[in-house]
Amino acid sequence: MKVTQINGYHLAYTPRVPLGNARTFMRKREFLALEVRTDNGLRGWGEVFSSPWAAAALIRQQFAPLVRGRSPLDYAAIQADLVPRIGYDKRGPAMMAISALDMALHDLAARAHGVSIAQLLGGAVRCELPCYASGPFIAEGVDPYRDYPREIDALLEQGFKAVKPRAGVSPQADAAMAHAVRAAIGADADFMLDMNQGYSPAAARLAAKLIEPSRPLWIEEPVPPENLDGYAAVAQAAACAVAGGEAIGSLAGFDAFLRTGAVGVLQPDLGVCGGFTGYRKVAALAEAREVAVMPHAFGTAINFLASLQVAATQAPSRGGAWTPYPFVEYDVTGNPLIALTGHPVQANGLARLPDGPGLGMDLTPDQFEPWTVESWRIDA
Repeated sequence: MKVTQINGYHLAYTPRVPLGNARTFMRKREFLALEVRTDNGLRGWGEVFSSPWAAAALIRQQFAPLVRGRSPLDYAAIQADLVPRIGYDKRGPAMMAISALDMALHDLAARAHGVSIAQLLGGAVRCELPCYASGPFIAEGVDPYRDYPREIDALLEQGFKAVKPRAGVSPQADAAMAHAVRAAIGADADFMLDMNQGYSPAAARLAAKLIEPSRPLWIEEPVPPENLDGYAAVAQAAACAVAGGEAIGSLAGFDAFLRTGAVGVLQPDLGVCGGFTGYRKVAALAEAREVAVMPHAFGTAINFLASLQVAATQAPSRGGAWTPYPFVEYDVTGNPLIALTGHPVQANGLARLPDGPGLGMDLTPDQFEPWTVESWRIDA
C-alpha cells in the first residue's frame, strides 16, 4: 500500500451571526480538508483550521513529493522526515500542514488494518467520552452576554453537562456572567471560561479573583501563549485551573509552557501540534507532570472525530468535574461542517466512539461540496 494521490478541499461558510470572543468577531470560517488516497482504494482525512491556504501551499509545493509513494503505515517515519525540513516555522502553517498529513496517514493506516485509530494507538480506555459545548459566544451590541441564559438552557436540554462560554469583555462583566452561568447550570454541571488571549496579566488576575465564587473548572487562554510569566501570574491568582496550549505547535514550545507550572489543563490541537504523532508526545510531557491533557477541537467533523479517537486512548484523570477528564470539545455554533457527524452527545453528556475503522466515519468529498470554494489534486 502506498500513497498515490493527495487532494485538498478549501471549505468556507458564513456563521448565521458573527461569533465573538475577547479579540474579534468571526464573520467567515475557513478550513482545509485534506484527503490522502492509496493504490488500494483507501482514503484518509486530515484538517487545517488555522492558516488553511498557507498550509495548502506548503503541502502542494514542499511536502506532497515527500509523502507520495510511501506507505501510510510509516506515519511516524514520514513525520520524522518532514519536521526537520520546516526550518523556523515550528508553530505556524508548516506544522499545521504536517499535522493534517499525519492525521490522514493515521486514518489510512487504521483503515488498512480494519481498526479504529484508537485501536491502532493501543486501544480505547473508554468507549464513551464526555463532551463540553464550545459556546455561547459574545454578541455584538451593548450587552454582549445577553443571549447566554437562553443559549445555555438549550445546550443543557441537548444533553451537555459542561459548557464553555467565551469571556473577556471586562473582569466585572465576566464575573456577573459567570455567576449567572452557575445559577443556570446548577451544582451538578460544569462550566469553563475561554478568554481567547484577550487580557493583560493584571486584568486576567482581577477577572480570576472576581470569577472565583462561581467555581469554573478552568479559565482558558487568559493571556497570549508567548507570555509565560503572565500565565504564571494568573495561575497564582486563580483558584481554578488555568488552561491553554491550542496555539502551540512544537514539542519545545509545550515543554516551556509546562515548565511555568501555571498550566492545569493542557489543550493541544491535533491540527496544530503535529497530528496524532505530535499530540501523543505532548501528552507524555504533561503526564510526567500530572497535568490533565485534552484535545482542543474547533473545526470540522475531521478534527472532532480525531479528537474522540485520541481522547479514548487516554487514562481518565480527576479534575473536579462531574466526570473524569479528558473532555472533548464540540462546536455548538451551528457549524455545518461538524454537523456531518450528526449530534453525537447523548442525554448523559457522553459521545460514543464510532464503531467504524479509522476516524470511525466514512467521509467523502461530496459531503463537503456545498462549502467547497476551491479544490486541488496531486497525483503520483
